[in-house]
Amino acid sequence: MKPIINIKYAFALSVSLIFIGSCKKEDKFLDTKPNQNLAIPSSLNDLVNLLNNETIFNRGADPALGEISSDDFNVADIIYPNLSLNLERNTYTWQKTLYDATFTQIPDWNNPYAIIYYSNVILETLPKVSTPAQQTLADQIKGAALFYRGYSYYNLVQTFALPYNAGNATNIPGVPIRLTSDLNSRPQRSNLADCYKQIIADIKQSIILLPVVPKLKTQPSQPAANALLARIELALGDYSEALNYANACLAKYSSLTDYNKLTTPSTTGLSKTYLEEDIYHSTLNNYSVFSRTFNYVNPSFVALYDVNDLRKTKLFTILSNQAQYPRFVGSYDIRSLKYSGIATDEVYLIKAECLARSNDIDGAMSALNTLLIKRWKPNTFIPFSASKQDDALNKILLERRKELLFRGLRWTDLRRLNRDPRYAVQLARVVGNTTYMLPPNDPRYAMPIPDNEISFEGITQNPR
Repeated sequence: MKPIINIKYAFALSVSLIFIGSCKKEDKFLDTKPNQNLAIPSSLNDLVNLLNNETIFNRGADPALGEISSDDFNVADIIYPNLSLNLERNTYTWQKTLYDATFTQIPDWNNPYAIIYYSNVILETLPKVSTPAQQTLADQIKGAALFYRGYSYYNLVQTFALPYNAGNATNIPGVPIRLTSDLNSRPQRSNLADCYKQIIADIKQSIILLPVVPKLKTQPSQPAANALLARIELALGDYSEALNYANACLAKYSSLTDYNKLTTPSTTGLSKTYLEEDIYHSTLNNYSVFSRTFNYVNPSFVALYDVNDLRKTKLFTILSNQAQYPRFVGSYDIRSLKYSGIATDEVYLIKAECLARSNDIDGAMSALNTLLIKRWKPNTFIPFSASKQDDALNKILLERRKELLFRGLRWTDLRRLNRDPRYAVQLARVVGNTTYMLPPNDPRYAMPIPDNEISFEGITQNPR
């Protein structure tokens, strides 16, 4: 990794964004820190306002190269040359080389490491500025910093490391782990087992420090941390632990949005306000390929939705005279970005899958039906049932595919499900007269480390 340039650059840019584009909840920190050279937090309020910077921690914070590489959408031949970046075209067609000299700052790498830098600054500053009388607030600040650090490292390993293999995790390169804000520290890549150990430790520790109900949807909470651990354990294939964390989340927050009550959709999202089921709000890095005029969903996929399933009309639209190109408009984000946060629909699906894998078929279908009844027209939903484990898993995984479209989760699902021949998928895309393929378990399921990190830091590159 190249902390002297990349992380410092990301930090300087982040500070500039704080001062130039702040929202009201950040104003107090900005008013007292008018010079970015003096932007060193010196009080708990400074740390609170730093954490409240949505530009850094939430908006476009999550890596998106995996979403571009997944099978959630297609790009028409006429559009493909018009994508803004070679990086987008190369990623879409699973090229061995993604980066070029025209695009040296890779946000999928830089943004998470900027968040990690901020989190480390906060964790190091906190003991110096807190007093016993402020313990509750100090605990919440520490919990938030740990959550953000663990969340960012998880996103990094999903993008830049190969899928987890319990039998070989100590031999699989992960990402560099930075637990200090010292920009002169230049760690090499940790192995994948150690990366996940750190990720899980951070988030577990955050649970006891975070509030049950956050002040804002963009802030972490106990339900969000439990849901994130459920997501992580599902990716690791530990279904018992994933179920435990899913249940822990739902015990404290289980609200679902009734799609029948969605009355004010925008042209690019489900609602102009945060949805009730949104537990923690964040969005993907905003590449041009995510524009609804640049991509479309396969019509055969849209046809999988029942006529009484409201997702068929709420998640998709048809632009004039383009019936062959359904467009996704179902983001949970209110600013037209692609939502990648944590919501209860995902948690119910995790619970359903884990119950099915433990052969609790009735429990699995009950969890699934709790979600689906909120998606269908009134008095039309017939509860799903399953005759055996495979039947239940097939139905749950299909509904997961239909529910979590364009949420940045499909890439991880492909990576984990490819380990099971029953669910392995060979991806294919045709651009012009050329067919591109991505077989299951291919080395290209890990993005290459940005070239400048390799050149300056000497860390190992992913084989492609």
